[in-house]
Amino acid sequence: MARDHYEVLGVPRDASPEEVKRAYRSLARKHHPDANQGDGGAEAEFKLVAAAYEVLSDPDRRRNYDRFGHDGPSTGMAGDPFGGIGDIFESFFGGGFGGAGGRRSGPTSGEDLQTTIEVELEDAVFGSEEEITVRTAVACTDCEATGSTPGTSAERCGECSGTGHVQRVRQSLLGQMVTTTSCPACGGRGEIIADPCGACRGEGRRVEERSFTVNVRAGVDEGTTLRLSGRGAVGPRGGPAGDLYVHVRIRPHAKFERHDSDLVHRLHLPMTQAALGVVLDYKTLDGTEVLRIPAGTQGGELFRFRDHGVPHLQGRGRGDLVVEVVVDTPTDLTAEEEEILRSLAVERGEVVAEPGDGLLSRIRSAFR
Repeated sequence: MARDHYEVLGVPRDASPEEVKRAYRSLARKHHPDANQGDGGAEAEFKLVAAAYEVLSDPDRRRNYDRFGHDGPSTGMAGDPFGGIGDIFESFFGGGFGGAGGRRSGPTSGEDLQTTIEVELEDAVFGSEEEITVRTAVACTDCEATGSTPGTSAERCGECSGTGHVQRVRQSLLGQMVTTTSCPACGGRGEIIADPCGACRGEGRRVEERSFTVNVRAGVDEGTTLRLSGRGAVGPRGGPAGDLYVHVRIRPHAKFERHDSDLVHRLHLPMTQAALGVVLDYKTLDGTEVLRIPAGTQGGELFRFRDHGVPHLQGRGRGDLVVEVVVDTPTDLTAEEEEILRSLAVERGEVVAEPGDGLLSRIRSAFR
């Protein structure tokens, strides 16, 4: 029984065209015969992957397949079982399959770049615009990214006759196997720089510093990566630019800790305020609010300011600001303060240690 096309690509039946394409690209790279020479299983799997993609990438054939399965009209690959695979693979990766090569590779894309920015917690809550500077490859202005000295031009590669590919023939148990690879002389471009530009040494690009503005969205979290398409290094000799990936770090805040979309503050109160209550002017990131601590508040009690936390990136609204009370016990009492507390203990009928009945007093007694 033929394997289900969705199962071959490892995607659900409601997968979008982009998801189908990504799955195909990944599996085609993994099982391509050039990367698995001598592995018949990989070659067979590659054929299945290519056949599945040819059907699921075509809206009409995919509808037919969803309705009738493999028995429906025009759901498989007709004729030569290798037909179409080379064109599909080449459309993604620029190379040929078997003897299907012969086309020149397009300009090589530039490298992706990475950098890191640190922002304040306030910037993560309300959003900001950050300026970053990176060293990157930019188009050479002297040669206008051609790589050739002004007034000259590239010449056709004699090794591959301008195709960008060379073919190798090897014998196997199945007969002759022809593989097509990128030309080593010209790097697959089909052209040779006879008179390289002195400013970029024939690369068509050179390294300089460039500054960009990064839009930090409200609600961004630690570890988030922002992608700036086309802001990476430009490719050699007019190749398209890669992408710039910006990793976000958030500086620790002196007052608030972030817990998902909530902000948490551990508010230290003296035991007098916790016992008798207090009304405080409390500063949030949004401004000053009134915080009422009722009499008899215990350590660990929580007070919540709704919608004063971090905005939800994937939805509306914000988290909360949670104030957790920490009751501080005094440790540096004067003689008068100690007397007052002892009088309070007597008034409340509470047993406390006698004066000088602490650990230090007991240690001194042991040495008498």
